[in-house]
Amino acid sequence: MNLAPYADSDLGEFLIAGKLWKDWQSEREGLGITGRENLWICEKDVSALIAAGGAAVLLLDDDVVANLGAGDGCSGSEVRASEGTFLINYVWDLLRVNEQVISALPHSKIAGKVHDFAVVDGNITVGEGTTILPGVYIEGNAVIGKNCKIGPNCYIRGNTSIGDGCHIGNAVEVKNTVIGNDTNVGHLSYIGDSILGHGVNIGSGTTTSNYRHDKKNHRSMIDGKLIDTGRRKFGAVIADGVHTGINSSIYPGRKLGKCVTTLPGEVINSDK
Repeated sequence: MNLAPYADSDLGEFLIAGKLWKDWQSEREGLGITGRENLWICEKDVSALIAAGGAAVLLLDDDVVANLGAGDGCSGSEVRASEGTFLINYVWDLLRVNEQVISALPHSKIAGKVHDFAVVDGNITVGEGTTILPGVYIEGNAVIGKNCKIGPNCYIRGNTSIGDGCHIGNAVEVKNTVIGNDTNVGHLSYIGDSILGHGVNIGSGTTTSNYRHDKKNHRSMIDGKLIDTGRRKFGAVIADGVHTGINSSIYPGRKLGKCVTTLPGEVINSDK
């Protein structure tokens, strides 16, 4: 598992669809399921393990990766993992988890305020103290945390997760992205298929590119090697505390490490 640019981070502290990874894992453990730290188990396979009755093990590519009441994890009824279950080997794999969870939201749950002139075309979760202002258009499902200010006049689409205390401002488009707590994308920016950490400030006009002209999968540099991400659309991974200068342009699949800053008008064509 390589979580660069979060190489020194604990997977458990990543925020996915409004919950920390460790909280998702605790839910599984509450059902009696134990497994690898970096294993994501989809709801279908959770149900299959429980339905197996008694001791059961979950197989992923013929390896035992989780068990329910099987003791050493090597005995019990065998359940083969479906496509929705996978290992988090790289940080971009968290986008798959986010997409899976948010696309499955069954209904909206709104504890904050949504202005009458905002449009919501999907199921959303909105935390207490959050305000969604006029001109906001949310297309698809989204999770928005507590004490956020969304808008005015921004576009949120895909399966987007926004943490607590965030500001998504005027003329901003956010698509299929995970945004950590206390992060600001104030105005005139595009953030697509990306992961933003906590305490990030995106300068006006910052754009993440997420598509290759040759339509191939994006690759990202890990330990000096280009790794196929398996993703046709992939923006940036931006670690905690990053500040981008106005009109920064970020190539697809690039990673900005903790507390990195960019200059106004800078083109980021390699990891930084």
